[in-house]
This record gives sequence, structure tokens and C-alpha cells, in this order.
Amino acid sequence: MTRRELLAGAAGVLAATPLSAFKSRITKANISAITDEIGKTQAEAIEFAHQYGLQWVELRNVPETKKEFAFLTEPELKRWAAELASNKLRVSFLNTGLLKFTWPGTEPARMRKETDEQRATRLAAEQKRWDKRREDVTSAVNAANILGVDKIRVFTGTRVANPETTYKLIVQTMEELTPIAEKGKVKLLIENENSQNIGTSAETRDIMAMLPSKHIGFNWDPQNALPLKEVPWPDGYSVLPKNRMLNAQFKAKGLLDDSPEKINWKAILEAMQKDGYTGHIGLETHIFDGTLIEKAHISMKNIMHMVGEL
Repeated sequence: MTRRELLAGAAGVLAATPLSAFKSRITKANISAITDEIGKTQAEAIEFAHQYGLQWVELRNVPETKKEFAFLTEPELKRWAAELASNKLRVSFLNTGLLKFTWPGTEPARMRKETDEQRATRLAAEQKRWDKRREDVTSAVNAANILGVDKIRVFTGTRVANPETTYKLIVQTMEELTPIAEKGKVKLLIENENSQNIGTSAETRDIMAMLPSKHIGFNWDPQNALPLKEVPWPDGYSVLPKNRMLNAQFKAKGLLDDSPEKINWKAILEAMQKDGYTGHIGLETHIFDGTLIEKAHISMKNIMHMVGEL
């Protein structure tokens, strides 16, 4: 067979192969983990990542100091970025607490009793945070640029009795902040969180329809919707605008065999793979009984087992 005939035959095989055969697979390369929930120090977190062959980590707080990466000084950021690079790790997602407070003009659905003085103090503090929103997003974008990550987590304000009444304000706020993200070549990812006005997959779908910018997407954490009575699979997943999901997160409670809140992550991962998901999925262990690191290891082993079966 001549070289020309060989190439022609190969081309014919490729042409006859269904496009579905070339769909991306979810592998270990898609898996990440938040460093402050897999190690007591950043060095321990890096060791954890190496143990499981991770190429990516998510950042939120420096484990040793609890300081938020998004608001560290430039020298501090460069130090941590260099350490990750020297350990052949990249950052998939920058978790921040941006906008995770009660926005002015809204009233939380659940409020502890407070005196007039306490209320006045709280409102003043919330107003201060609100007034700094552009400055804080700018700081987070700068941090993301230094750390080499292009996705930043944001929230949608403390949940009110009727969250849909806040959608107009959420849209206005995100549209105001989007140019900052666009200039910094990053994307703002709204996370569904039960304490926030966007807490379920259905609410995520609705707000994404109102925010078409390519610089806005969402981080899906199905565990967060359980307190709002949403069933993650298949109900929650089925309504998501899949093309806007740019990151997802596991929690240990959704992965542990003895957990009453275990989620059918195997089915979700199979669906994500079928739907062509190419982003990352990070472990946010989120266990507060003193067994955080132990549960992180158990969770990651379960994750790797599931991914290996896809």
C-alpha cells in the first residue's frame, strides 16, 4: 500500500466515524480540590494533590492564615503562584466571598433577633461592603491574573423570602461588574448557595437567561440546593443550561457511602460526560467535625474510582 492510499484510507475511517466518538471524556485531568480543605497548610495541600495525581487545585483561603487569596498583596500572591508552579499545579477556580452578604434594600428571609443598635451596626457594615464591590472585584481579578486562573466565584446576596424579586438587582449588579472581569480576561461564576438568592439549579437557569454575557457563567454545587428541597439528580441537573456551567464542585457529604446526603455523582458524571462537559470539578470537603482531612482522602478516592469507571 502506498503512502497516498494509506492516508486516503485513514481519512475514510475518520469520515465514517460518528462525531460522538470524539466527545471529550471526564478524566483525572478534570478533577481539582480546594487547598484549604485538603491540608492544614498549603504544603500539605500540595502533597495531597500529588498523592492523587491532580494537575489542578482550587484556591480560597491560605490554610495557614485563613486569609482570602483574592485579597492578598501582590508579593504574597506571586509567592504562592510560584510555589504552585514549581510543584506543577495550576489553579482551576478562585473561590471568593464576593457579594456574599445582605445587599442594601433587601431583607433576609431568616434573621436573628437584634436590637436597633445591632441592626444599625449590621446595616452600616453591609453598606460598606456594598460600596466596595467594584474595588473588591478588581482586587480579585488582579489576584486571578497573578495566579493564572480565569474563573472567579461570586454570590448573589443573602436570600430573601421571595428570591425572584431580587433578580433585577442581581442582573444590574453583574452587568456593572462584568466590564471589570472582561478587562481582566476572567469570568465571574455565580455559585448556587442555599443562603443566597440563587440557590437552586432552577434559579441558576433563570438568572443565566437574564445574563447572556460570555463573561458570566455558573459554578454548580448540587449539595448546596438540598436544604431548598431540590433533588440534584436528575431534577436539578436536567434544568441547568449546560453551556454556561464552567465549574462544578463535590462535597464530602455527597460522596461518602454512609452519608444521608449522598448524591448519585456517578450518574451525574456520566451525564456531564455525555453532554460534553470539559471544565473542572473540585472537591470542597466541607466537614466540620474534626475529620476534614480524613474525609478529604476518602472523598478523593471515591472520586477517582468513579472517574476511572466512566
